[in-house]
Amino acid sequence: MSLDLLVENARIVDGTGAPWFRGAVGVTDGTIRRVCRAPDHGLDAATTIDADGSVVCPGFIDAHSHSDLELFADPALAPKTRQGITTEILGQDGFSMAPLYCGDDIESWQEYLSGLAGRLEREWTWSSVDEYLDEIDAAGIAPNVATLVGHGTARYEVLGMEDVEPTDRELEEMAALVAEGLEDGAIGFSTGLVYTPQVYSSTEEVSRLAAELEPYGRPFVAHIRSEGRWIWEALDEFIDIGAERGIPLHISHFKLTGGEQRGKADRLLAQVEIARERGVDVTADQYPYTAGSSMLTSLLPPWVQSDDADAVRELLADPEQRETVRKDIEEWRIDGWENVGGKTGWDRIDVTNLTSDEFRDQEGRDIATIASERDSTPVDVLCDVLLAEDLDASMIAHGLIESDVRTIMGSDRVAVGTDGLFGSRPHPRVYGSFPRVLARYVREENLLSLEEAVQKMTSLPARAMGFDSKGVLRPGLDADLVVFDPAVVTDRATFDEPQRHPIGIEHVFVDGTAIVRDGEDTNARPGTAIRA
Repeated sequence: MSLDLLVENARIVDGTGAPWFRGAVGVTDGTIRRVCRAPDHGLDAATTIDADGSVVCPGFIDAHSHSDLELFADPALAPKTRQGITTEILGQDGFSMAPLYCGDDIESWQEYLSGLAGRLEREWTWSSVDEYLDEIDAAGIAPNVATLVGHGTARYEVLGMEDVEPTDRELEEMAALVAEGLEDGAIGFSTGLVYTPQVYSSTEEVSRLAAELEPYGRPFVAHIRSEGRWIWEALDEFIDIGAERGIPLHISHFKLTGGEQRGKADRLLAQVEIARERGVDVTADQYPYTAGSSMLTSLLPPWVQSDDADAVRELLADPEQRETVRKDIEEWRIDGWENVGGKTGWDRIDVTNLTSDEFRDQEGRDIATIASERDSTPVDVLCDVLLAEDLDASMIAHGLIESDVRTIMGSDRVAVGTDGLFGSRPHPRVYGSFPRVLARYVREENLLSLEEAVQKMTSLPARAMGFDSKGVLRPGLDADLVVFDPAVVTDRATFDEPQRHPIGIEHVFVDGTAIVRDGEDTNARPGTAIRA
C-alpha cells in the first residue's frame, strides 16, 4: 500500500488508555489508513518519518480555548500548535463570537470582551455562527476549531448588559438564537455565570436555553456560578439542569478557589460521581496550574458592567462609585457574586497585558504592591489600570493549591484545557499546558501513566464534545497526530517568561499535513472550522 505519510518505529499511544505498542501509522488523504504492529510492515509513503522510539498519538484537543479572534491575527496559533494541539474548542464561558446582529453595538461588545478575547484588527463581517465559521475557513488556519454558542452572546443580543429578567417573549428570542447557532454547526452551548450579563440570569433562564440542546445531544459547557464560597450550590444547579433536560454536561476549568474550599477536591470529584450515578453525563476540563486568569474587569461587581463601555469608564472615574466598589468587594456585600478579589487577596492578583504608558512597567506585578508604591488603594489601582488600558487588560489570580490540582488531575473524568488568554504577558498555560502534564505529572511525579495523560488530551475531550472522527488512532479516523519524545518533552513557559515554546514536541499533523516539523512551524494551514 502506498501512503501519503508513514510514521514508523514509534511507540503508539492510541488515545484509548490502552498500553502503548511499537508500530507504524499510515495516512492517505487526511485519513488514518493503517495502524500496525509489524516491524516489517511492507508499507511505503511519499513522506516517511522515523520516530526513533518517540510516541505517536492522536492530536491534542484543547477543551477550553479563547482563540476566537486571535486566530484571525495569527492563523498559525503557534502557542497552541507547538504544544501538539490540533483542535480547539471556542465560544467558552458564554462568549461566542456569534450570533450577533447588533450592528454598531459590536464595538461595545468587543470593548467589553477585549480582556478575554482581544480585539479584531479587521472588519467584523459576520453575524451568524455559519458566517463566523465561513470566515475562519476563509482565513486559513493551522489547527481545527469548533465553537460553542454562548449564553452571554444571546443575552447581549436581546437584553444588552442590563440586570433585567427577560419576558417570556425575550427568553424565547434568546432560545431561538441558541437554536440558530446549533443549527449552524455550533457543537454545544456555553455559559459563564460569573460574568456580566449571564450573572443576572435565573436558573430557569439557563435551563430554558440549555433545553435547545435536547434534540442534538450536544454538551452544555459551563463556568458555573461559583468555584469558591458557593461552589456546592453552583454544582447542584448545573447538575440538576442536566438531569432535568437529559443533556451532557461539561464543567469548565474544574477547580476550588478561596481559603474555605481549598483541600476539598475529593468532595468535588465525589459530586461528579454521584451525578453520573444519577444518570447525568458529566465531564470536566482542567488547566495544570495553581493560578487562574481572566479579564481584569471580572474583579468588578456585576452592577458596574451593566451598561456600555462609556458608562463603565465614567463610573470608574467617580470617587464615590469607587468607594461603593471597594465596600462591595472587601465587605462581601453582594450575596452569590463570585468575588475574585475578595476571595483571592490583592497581593495574589497580578495585572497583565498592559500597554499604556502609565502602567506598562507594572505588568506582571500584584495589585497590593502597586497600590503600596503609589500610596493608593487596591480598588483605586484596579480602576486606574482599567481606565488607562481602555478596559483592555487581564489578570492572573494565584488562588489554587497544588494538592487540589493533583487530585482533580487524577480523575479520568477530567480533560486538559489551556483556558489561555493571549496578550503581551499571558498566563504560561497559553504556551505550556499540555507539555506540562506530560513532563511534570507523568514523567516526574508519576501521578498519571503516559496512556492516561494522552487519553485526557484526546479521546476524553473528543467524546465530551461529540467528535466521532477524532481522539483515537484508528483506520478511517482523522489523521491528526502528534509525535513527541516522552523523555524530553517539557514546558518552558513561566510566569516571568510566559511566551516560551515547549521542547520535545517533534511533529504535529492536522489531517495528515505537517503544521510542526522538527519542532518548528511549517506555515501550512490545513485546519478547518468543524461544524456539528
